[in-house]
Parts: sequence; structure tokens; C-alpha cells
Amino acid sequence: MTEFPTRLATGLGEPSADGLPERFATDFLPEVRQALPRLGEGLLVTVEATVLGAAAALVLAYALGLLSRSARWPVRGGARVVVEFFRGTSLYVQLFWLFFALPILGFRLEPLGCAVLALGLNYGAYGAEVVRGAIAAVPRAQSEAAVALGMGPGLRLRRVILPQAHALMVAPFKNLLVQLLKATPLLSLVTVPDLTFEIDQLRSATGDTAAAYLLLLVVYGALAMVLSLLMNALERAAKARLGQGGGA
Repeated sequence: MTEFPTRLATGLGEPSADGLPERFATDFLPEVRQALPRLGEGLLVTVEATVLGAAAALVLAYALGLLSRSARWPVRGGARVVVEFFRGTSLYVQLFWLFFALPILGFRLEPLGCAVLALGLNYGAYGAEVVRGAIAAVPRAQSEAAVALGMGPGLRLRRVILPQAHALMVAPFKNLLVQLLKATPLLSLVTVPDLTFEIDQLRSATGDTAAAYLLLLVVYGALAMVLSLLMNALERAAKARLGQGGGA
């Protein structure tokens, strides 16, 4: 009667934690070395989805952010509806709708295309608020001085307002970029062979869930750190162009 509780406490005969270092060295690491080409391909897919999704989000953010400040209420209202719709609905649902529902309507995209489009629409809507807020934060006196110099609306926006707004946008955009990177594991749900997909294959092959997902955490942490460093450098450069210091 005392053996059953003992076996139950140790997972019904499953290997205990005492042999974890040995199993890691003898079972997990050889499998990782063998899977390195596939892991590298998965990493490239993750980076590609992040870069393309961020590019799509940036274009949409500027378009919707500028339209949200239009003097014409139908344009401004339409932009606000689009922004609130994509901010208010789940990225998970948007991705699944593009992948499973869009083909029913006669439009079929490749899985990676669906992922990039979903990331661009969702984070572009959040980015539109960053653009709108940064432009609104530029002192009104700057715009009035440009009017006094005879600048038209387009030239005023391009030469006076946006250069100052860019320095205010970089920090919020950095946060959105890291958030976009952290959303890329959803790609594996629509058959995209990204890093998460390949790590899950490694987990299935080795049976070592803790080590496999720890490796995934480390890689994503390293990618986020690289993106943060790049965006910090971009922020310093934007401030240096305005003579605000921090451009060393």
C-alpha cells in the first residue's frame, strides 16, 4: 500500500529530476545539433515575418495616423473606425480569419502572407495612434511659424512637423516592434514553419519540454534585445538631428 503513493508522487515511474543534467547532455544536445539547420530556417522565417510585418505596420500606421488628423470628417471618421476595429479585435482571430475564412470568399494567401498581413493590420492600428499622438505633441507654434514663412500644408508637414514628431515616435514604436516579435509564435498555428514550430518538433523528438522551451525563451529574448538596441540607436540619431543631444 505504500508503493502506489510513492510512484504517484514521482509521476508513475517517469524519470525524476535527478537525471536531468545527464539527459540534457546525452539526449537533448545531440538532437539540437542535428536540428540546427531546421532551427536556423525557422529563425529566418521568424525574422522575415517580423521585418515584413513591421514594414506593413509602419506604412499603415503613417497612413491611418495622418488620415486621423484630416480636416474632412468622413476621412477622419473612416480612419478612426479602421483603427478601433483592428485594435479592438484579437490578433489571433484576425490571423485565423485571414487563413481560414478568406479563401471561402475566393482569396487565398500563402500562410506567411496571412501572418504578415495580420501583423501589419493589428500593429499598424496601434502605430496609427503613436503617429497621431506624436504629431499632436509638436508645439502649435512650430506650425504657425511655418505658415508665416509661406509653407504649404505638405511642405509644412514634411519639413517641420514630421522631423520633430519622429523623435517622439521611436520609443513607442520600439515597444510595438518587440510586441510584434513576441506575437510571431502564432504563425505556427497556421502551418508557418517558424522558430516556434521547429522548437516544438524538437520537443517532440527529445521529450524534453523544459529544455526545448527554455531554448525558445532564450532565442526570443536575444532577438528582442537586438531590436531594442537598434531602436535605441535610431532614437538617439533622431534626437541628434534635432540638436537634443544623445547622438553620441
